[in-house]
Amino acid sequence: MTQTLLSFGHGYSARALTKLLSDDWRIIGTTRSEDKANALMAEGTEPRIWPGADLTPALNAATHLLISAGPNEDGDPVLGQLRGEIAARRDQFEWVGYLSTTGVYGDHQGGWVDEDTPLTPSTKRGQMRVEAEAAWRALDLPLHIFRLAGIYGPGRGPFAKVRNGTARRIIKDDQVFSRIHVDDIAQVVAASIAHPNPGAVYNLCDDDPAPPQDVIAYAAELLNLPVPPAQNFEDADMTPMARSFYAESKKVRNDRIKDELGVKLLYPDYRAGLKSLLAVETGGASQS
Repeated sequence: MTQTLLSFGHGYSARALTKLLSDDWRIIGTTRSEDKANALMAEGTEPRIWPGADLTPALNAATHLLISAGPNEDGDPVLGQLRGEIAARRDQFEWVGYLSTTGVYGDHQGGWVDEDTPLTPSTKRGQMRVEAEAAWRALDLPLHIFRLAGIYGPGRGPFAKVRNGTARRIIKDDQVFSRIHVDDIAQVVAASIAHPNPGAVYNLCDDDPAPPQDVIAYAAELLNLPVPPAQNFEDADMTPMARSFYAESKKVRNDRIKDELGVKLLYPDYRAGLKSLLAVETGGASQS
């Protein structure tokens, strides 16, 4: 029996997921642009340019929903337009997934957080995610929330900036970030689809929270290029958006994806992930 995934904001992480789903799946993905729609079609996904397209037939067919579209000042964009239609079909869906962010936990000054840590976001983006999570929970769907750490993967690694000389090693005392390779996001979400647990919340991150400057340094070493010089955070010329990422420092625990879903990370730390990315980019063996 064909299962149908309706994926809102079918972008980087969702596209990685669909590579893991069998040919028995029908995938319908929304996007905002014609160019992206053509790219999705080439991958076997049925694109819908939305807002704009009538999604009623897709909703009627959907057995599974995935929401990657982020909230804005007006709230969650999917619920803003389709709350009633989704709520009316709550008994139809076998699984609903919402991709959120570990930013909902706020700043913990380098301390550890897990899925039971109170949500105390310190940025506007984090607060909007908390509100979006709550809005989705209120619909009484078979909802699964995935809180993603910093995402990297093919096309989203540090190598290009290191090569062109624009990479910076910004130093802020006790600053650590958790991160996750996109292929590990995909395998966790796929495992959840295979083993639904409505109401579950999962942190998606690797095993090794690390200072951002260490990641840049390791990328430079892999490329046999000079390690970019260190810059003090207080003195660095940064955009408000870039600076806001340094407003929070925490280490994120990921035990639940292992204990509950049986996930074994493909890339348990940034070193394994960067080696793999470089191997893909160069078409050869990674360096040790």
